[in-house]
Amino acid sequence: MSETPDSVVQPVRAYIEAHRAAFLGDLADWLRIPSVSAQPERAGDVRRSAEWLAAALEDTGFATVEVWETPGAPAVFAEWPSEDPDAPTVLVYGHHDVQPAAREDGWHTDPFEPVVADGRMYARGAADDKGQVLFHTLGVRAHLAATGRTAPAVHLKLLVEGEEESGSPHFRALVEERAGRLAADAVVVSDTGMWSETTPTVCTGMRGVADCEIDLYGPDQDIHSGSFGGAVPNPATVAGRIVAALHDADERVAVPGFYDGVAELTEAERRLVAELPFDEAEWLRTARSHGTLGEAGYSTLERVWARPTAEVNGLGGGYQGPGGKTIVPASAHLKLSFRLVAGQDPDRIETLVREWLAGLVPAGIRYEVAFGAPTRPCLTPLGHPALAAVAGAMSRAFDGAPVRYTREGGSGPAADLQDVLDAPVLFLGISVPSDGWHAPNEKVELDLLMKGVETTAYLWGELPAALRAAGR
Repeated sequence: MSETPDSVVQPVRAYIEAHRAAFLGDLADWLRIPSVSAQPERAGDVRRSAEWLAAALEDTGFATVEVWETPGAPAVFAEWPSEDPDAPTVLVYGHHDVQPAAREDGWHTDPFEPVVADGRMYARGAADDKGQVLFHTLGVRAHLAATGRTAPAVHLKLLVEGEEESGSPHFRALVEERAGRLAADAVVVSDTGMWSETTPTVCTGMRGVADCEIDLYGPDQDIHSGSFGGAVPNPATVAGRIVAALHDADERVAVPGFYDGVAELTEAERRLVAELPFDEAEWLRTARSHGTLGEAGYSTLERVWARPTAEVNGLGGGYQGPGGKTIVPASAHLKLSFRLVAGQDPDRIETLVREWLAGLVPAGIRYEVAFGAPTRPCLTPLGHPALAAVAGAMSRAFDGAPVRYTREGGSGPAADLQDVLDAPVLFLGISVPSDGWHAPNEKVELDLLMKGVETTAYLWGELPAALRAAGR
């Protein structure tokens, strides 16, 4: 069968419609498993979720399916070789663990008993990320049915981890250990979303993050501010000065060298961001904020998607009870986080922050700095042919609608795949902001979920030429 765009659309849609009910039944079964990686008592459920997925992938037709152990929760690996030995290899990433959820959090129904209403499925994990992982199973079968193939047009691999909602603490080590098995010409991440139901978009990047805790120690105990204040260093005052020194008057991060190597937005990228139907007033309502503030010279979307930031996540020290207590406190504490963009290295940022602090903390104050495990930024160039293939496949699924480009302000493990495997990362997600990730009453729009299925069905036929054009 010819694989021209016009020849596959109708058979793809017919196949998806014929198998829609069974697919949604399978998804509901998977969502009933409360695979909450953050709760130790749910470890058995997380394992059960991995085993459920492994069985589903075997039923789909993947030739190799394995549950990979980690020091934490298990991941699932699957592989389906193409019949074309020269076909490129594509690795799909997602996760099968979910956020905690309980009826008393504000859910209208049991979060682990899926409910379908008004074209939506409500359950924890419906959008983040079980729904977006599972659509690949129906998508590859639709690809085969529409093209007459018995194996995908790409060597298809899946890696579905079980600890993303707990910060992926063992993910990079797993990828490094299994790099040979995971080797790919491109990585498709299905753990993102779209701008809205009517504006299909493809994400092109996620920010990285580095975070630290700073403990400042002055006197060996709280001491009288009348007897000693003004004559000894106060750790709470030093904490305030650190916070005040974090940004300059233009809200730029004032750590020397912080912006070295930052990939600046091009004029073309700024135009694409400006084309999105952004309603700042609505965004503020969603943020529960009463005004915007950020780096001078950039729009709100540019600030949260493409610019590095520094935030004070916590600040404390000294007496916090009712009334006054005139002391010089013995200690103070800070929590800081830095969102990073392409061109920034978390290890370098840690070095710069440590050097900056050394110049701010006076003699007589002892301090300790502890950095958490970093996440690296990830960016797909707008001109990459494989990105055009993703956008093209999505446009076909959305009846020729133009596909625009976004970024994610948050962070994830995609950059570990990019770094270790030396492969471009492509983001393919169909979730919309109203899906309520991490919130009560999480849901997925079922028609959009089918658009995700349809997009993948087209994508496997389009990526080989695109990756060849990219020299992979």
